[in-house]
Amino acid sequence: MPVVAADRIQLQQVLINLLVNASEAMRDVPAERRRLVIRGTPDRIEDRDWAVVTIEDAGVGLRELQADRLFEPFYSTKPGGLGMGLSISRSIIESHGGRLWATANPEHGATFHLALPGAAS
Repeated sequence: MPVVAADRIQLQQVLINLLVNASEAMRDVPAERRRLVIRGTPDRIEDRDWAVVTIEDAGVGLRELQADRLFEPFYSTKPGGLGMGLSISRSIIESHGGRLWATANPEHGATFHLALPGAAS
């Protein structure tokens, strides 16, 4: 993995938010189907090294409309949710020159992708 120049407290906040969201998405899923997979992989995009982290859950999943709105402030799919966690997370990642997006898994669940550029050597 490439080294990234980032505020570790802010990145910790993003990762905790994504992990809590994944756990909550699996709350009503039968225990035998619950699965959370975290992967870190290096990537090379436009002649630059990137660190890519994916958080994949086996939760309730995303509908296409939800995926389009997930990162909007005050939009939430959770009862009683404030709709700020993903919006703030994306702002943090973008302030570090990165990207944060979500995709629906083919069978069930969702995957959140976080990409950060490697630090210049």
